[in-house]
Amino acid sequence: MTSKEIVTRTLEFTGPERLARTLPDPWGSDVTGCGPATGDLKTDWEKVSEERWERRDAWGNTWARIEGHSKGEVAEGALQDINAVEDIPMPPLGDPARYERAEEKLAENTDLFVNGGLPGFTFNIARKIRRLDQYMMDLHLHREQIETLHDRVDEVLAAMIEQYGRIECDGIVFAEDWGTQAGLMISPDMWREIFKPRFQTLCDTAKKHGLKVFMHSCGKITDIIPDLVEVGIDALLFDQQKVHGLDKLAAYAGKVTYMCPVDIQDVLQTGDEEQIRGWARLLVDRLWCGGRGGFIADYYADNTSIGADPQWQAWASDEFVKYGVR
Repeated sequence: MTSKEIVTRTLEFTGPERLARTLPDPWGSDVTGCGPATGDLKTDWEKVSEERWERRDAWGNTWARIEGHSKGEVAEGALQDINAVEDIPMPPLGDPARYERAEEKLAENTDLFVNGGLPGFTFNIARKIRRLDQYMMDLHLHREQIETLHDRVDEVLAAMIEQYGRIECDGIVFAEDWGTQAGLMISPDMWREIFKPRFQTLCDTAKKHGLKVFMHSCGKITDIIPDLVEVGIDALLFDQQKVHGLDKLAAYAGKVTYMCPVDIQDVLQTGDEEQIRGWARLLVDRLWCGGRGGFIADYYADNTSIGADPQWQAWASDEFVKYGVR
């Protein structure tokens, strides 16, 4: 089987010949990604003071960080006046000309499963354009204007999905950190009222083009896993499995695929080889559905930011590869 076949069979629960993986060398990855050209729409990180770095993203938001390696956070959103929501420019991310390199990457990686990257779904983008603290108030105080912002963001996302379908990607992938350690950032009922229909529409657009849908989220979003399955999310990327509880994740085994490293919060941080290898085996045992599919071994890309010795993930990767055979 090619890597593409292994990942597709994993997502469709039709029996891959081995565990699918997205690991660095020397273990190898079955998945690669592509995206539109955006270099002209954003700036690089610039050191603006002794303790501060800043950059501007494609949506016009100003980001800041206090050291030289993390992804930072939005310091100033592009939309300062909510009443100007119809006037701020949206980035031309649906322009077909921006996908020339993505098409080349697809041609270069015919055996791999290729995901087209999105900058999030509605929430992840809109909350940056207004900045998270103000955005949360807008959901209650300025619903009409915030829904206008959501509509405008979703138009861009739909256009991006259309382009990934046109160039025949295999899937799309996005990140939206919806959870805290205790639960969703908003009530599940509000999520279902405001965001679930938008998830449904965007997932339907992807499915129309034969694209699988991969979603990353940090935090405890356990309450809406059934909703995510219902709207058509194919794979959930969870770096912290213990915050959900493995029993609760296993309850949806066979309905959705999980793509996970060893838990980066509670297990990886022990630095204990036996515990790390044991958790890798447990993830396979509980979520891979006896080899039918439903689990992809992942690797957390930023060891530095979580204070992890790369050797810890090397143990996990080694165990995934050795244990994930039929």
